[in-house]
Amino acid sequence: MASFSIPLTGLEADSTALNTIANDLSNMNTTAFKAATTNFADLFYQQIGTTGSGDPIQVGAGAQVASNETDFAQGSIESTDSATDVALNGSGFFVVSNGSGGYEYTRAGDFTLDSDGNLVTSDGLSVMGYPATDGVVNTNAPLTAINIPVDAVQQPQATTTMSMTTTLDSDSTTGTQFPAEITVYDSLGEAQTATVTYEQTGTNTWSYSVSLPASAYSTAGTNTVPAAITGTMTFDSDGNLTAITPAGGAAETVGTASGDVSSISLDFTPSGSTLADGAAGLTIQWNLLGSSGTPTISQVDTTSAVSATTQNGYAPGQYQSFSVGSDGTISVTYSNGQTQDVGQLALANVTNEQGLSLLGDGNYATTSASGTAVVGTSGTDGLATLQDDSLEESNVDISTEFSDLIVAQRAFEANAKSVTTFDQVEQDTINMVH
Repeated sequence: MASFSIPLTGLEADSTALNTIANDLSNMNTTAFKAATTNFADLFYQQIGTTGSGDPIQVGAGAQVASNETDFAQGSIESTDSATDVALNGSGFFVVSNGSGGYEYTRAGDFTLDSDGNLVTSDGLSVMGYPATDGVVNTNAPLTAINIPVDAVQQPQATTTMSMTTTLDSDSTTGTQFPAEITVYDSLGEAQTATVTYEQTGTNTWSYSVSLPASAYSTAGTNTVPAAITGTMTFDSDGNLTAITPAGGAAETVGTASGDVSSISLDFTPSGSTLADGAAGLTIQWNLLGSSGTPTISQVDTTSAVSATTQNGYAPGQYQSFSVGSDGTISVTYSNGQTQDVGQLALANVTNEQGLSLLGDGNYATTSASGTAVVGTSGTDGLATLQDDSLEESNVDISTEFSDLIVAQRAFEANAKSVTTFDQVEQDTINMVH
């Protein structure tokens, strides 16, 4: 009897709905889990006749599961204070290696570092991204496993440029000296102290003398201490630096126009070519202009002072930590205070998210229904931004799930009651025969 098979299809469909709800509730605390909804559809119909007006008389054959639709809505983002945790805020997926040369995709950013510094998922898959060379990310390169150089030592960088923001006291008397120091680094990363001594030589004029201490040089053989680098600075009536006259040279206008000068070359190379620690001699450009193109040295009626110094050298540094920017760029911080980009997380999206195959562990695979994944970086092609030290939570809504659970339970009970009722009807029919 069809009366048996019809409610049985309902029981089967309702069982699937109950399983879906149970799976949602059990994953309420699963990172970036996406809730699902079971949708039903009616089965085929059998025509058993027509009405007097010719309308078909049809009897249905029951229900079936039409789809299990995943809700890819954004989950709330929770701070975790863990650098290896990354949340996606928007559309897309992280790209991870499946270990067989292919890729899988996940929203779960609860990553960890393995013993080699590789960024991996909770189930050990490598997180993929774009490589960086000397701090520059190449988004045109093939994807590679993201590696954090946890055992790396950043090589030192010798100072090649420096700047001082200095005010000189216009009320100083002739012969007044003002020494200013700045720490620079040689090619081996050793700190050296360069001293700039300003001396008032007349109205609106100051001399300068720049040198390293004698201890920076070796006096053995011909490696003697070089002479200080000297010259004269001229200021206008408003206290602006207008000209530089190097020792033995002609006056040069300070500015950005053609023919103007913007820096002073400082060569601290001794006659023996190396410093006392064996580092190469220092050659530094002393920048006289700030980012706005105005001189950083001025003369005003106030106590002479240096308010800021900058230089581009640094000592060697040990790895300390890393962070992930909103665009997925991974930056490593070293003990010398320097940061360097070591890669950028790749993101991906598909045309039809419902067509993705669910693999477990928060991972998805593309199918012909989903379309091929398009890989890019945060902020491009509608892809999400990233939030470091955070995780996306499950988007399961417990009140909605409980409401759906009651509906599914009632539907299951109704179909079960139909089966028992039709069983009784069949027994009554059999009894009539006997």
